[in-house]
Amino acid sequence: MVTPANTPDRLLINHASSELRTLRDWLRFTVSYFNQADLFFGHGFATAYDEATHLILHTLHLAPDQLTLFLDARLTQIERDQIVQLILQRVTEKIPVAYLTHEAWLGDFSFYVDKRVIIPRSFIAELLQTRLAPWISQPEGIHTALDLCTGSGCLAILLAHAFENARIDAVDISPDALDVAQKNIERYDLVHVIRPIQSDLFSALAGQRYDVIISNPPYVNAASMATLPDEYHHEPNIALAGGQDGLKIIHNLLKEAANYLTENGLLIVEIGHNREVLEQSFPRIPFTWLETSGGDQFVFMLERKDLI
Repeated sequence: MVTPANTPDRLLINHASSELRTLRDWLRFTVSYFNQADLFFGHGFATAYDEATHLILHTLHLAPDQLTLFLDARLTQIERDQIVQLILQRVTEKIPVAYLTHEAWLGDFSFYVDKRVIIPRSFIAELLQTRLAPWISQPEGIHTALDLCTGSGCLAILLAHAFENARIDAVDISPDALDVAQKNIERYDLVHVIRPIQSDLFSALAGQRYDVIISNPPYVNAASMATLPDEYHHEPNIALAGGQDGLKIIHNLLKEAANYLTENGLLIVEIGHNREVLEQSFPRIPFTWLETSGGDQFVFMLERKDLI
């Protein structure tokens, strides 16, 4: 959508564009503009500064570590026009920055994204940085792994980097999501390592067994879905909504996962803010809660024997 030329937002930015010259000027203005707008920050960037920096550097085809080097560089009129258009879309349409730039980051890894997939954000990514230590003591012994509800393929790609001897299946119910995942798999030259599979959870995986199954499934409960900020409504509903209590998919995972794990296999699942309701629903299952930067209530681990 193009913002009409006579709206307050357009008039403000057009006026600013006639005065702002350097990258530093545009960064300061954009941070201030984002801070005064009714924006939600939570799709890979925590603050207005983070979003503004990413948007501007990406538009200028500069790497994140080049900000200081070019802070006082002057922008061309074409560059200023491009930044103006993206700023207006962010503020007036509440489109997350990752969709505007078609780029999202998990740790040191960047991924192509568009509105066919949820924007990558997962505590499991942190756990894969340490190759699931101490729960896995010999990463080279992991030969098969599954990323269930893969979306953009980001966690499958992190799995492949964490466990270099593993063959990875990246499963999603959405063929559109798998098209995006394939793009990222090719980008990281992992086409011979990661296999995208369209499947409703385990339905197309008969006979498969995995040393590790990870999943960041839809887990937002109905009450929370009704109050999500506007930014979330640009993401696929199917990638967010987890049913009335947020556990619809997780119920099926717990019921079926043992049939797809090797004898000593691990299941690792992210569940959002649903720890209490999960433990109440499954009081006999001995969940191990993994410590992340957000605390120990967002990701659980189970061994196959815990699920039988």
